[in-house]
Amino acid sequence: MPAYQVANRIYLIGGPSITDKRDCCVYLLDGGGELALVDAGLGASGPAIVANMQSLGYDPSMLKYVVATHGHIDHTGGLYYFRSRGAKIVCHAKELEAVSGGRPELTAAGYYGVKYRPVKVDVVLKEDEETIRLGNVALCCLLTPGHTPGSISPYVDIGDTRILFGQDIHGPFNPAWGSNMEAWFSSMQKLLELKADILCEGHFGVYSPESEVTRYINYYINLYQRHNQV
Repeated sequence: MPAYQVANRIYLIGGPSITDKRDCCVYLLDGGGELALVDAGLGASGPAIVANMQSLGYDPSMLKYVVATHGHIDHTGGLYYFRSRGAKIVCHAKELEAVSGGRPELTAAGYYGVKYRPVKVDVVLKEDEETIRLGNVALCCLLTPGHTPGSISPYVDIGDTRILFGQDIHGPFNPAWGSNMEAWFSSMQKLLELKADILCEGHFGVYSPESEVTRYINYYINLYQRHNQV
């Protein structure tokens, strides 16, 4: 499947059906003169992601930020490549031991059998919600712990449309990563309160309208409640 437009200024340019089955979904945000990626894939797909940007008419040199939603290698393995091309890396402080420290139990690199290359983080998020200016849009980075301690769920308002990058809403959960189900349930309530029109999920693609976004999040809330994992 080729890269495609999700919404005005939003594109899906990497992921299991586009670049590599081991990649998370990689989204491109056009801020108007500046670009950002949400996550970076496992690593080997960096050149293919750049090629997909070009196929959509974008100049890869305009890539300003790569926002890592959390420290797992299928989301962060490509950070080294994109930083070497001049992009600034963004993640929450609670994920630094994975992203910059490269601790294997936090990156989950062993699960994929791939060596992770640690990378310096240029923009360290420290608050529960922080905004990154990208051209003429504001990318809000909301701390949503649960899957990992420093997981974030960025969202952006383009006109009257709210797009949520809710990576790995579905889990899974592992104490070795610092997973916390109680925190996750609270985070899911935060996401529901956003009333997003479009959900760009981390592995299963795009959901819309708002009713489908709500249905998707509630499905996993109900699933884990039934399994008594709180």
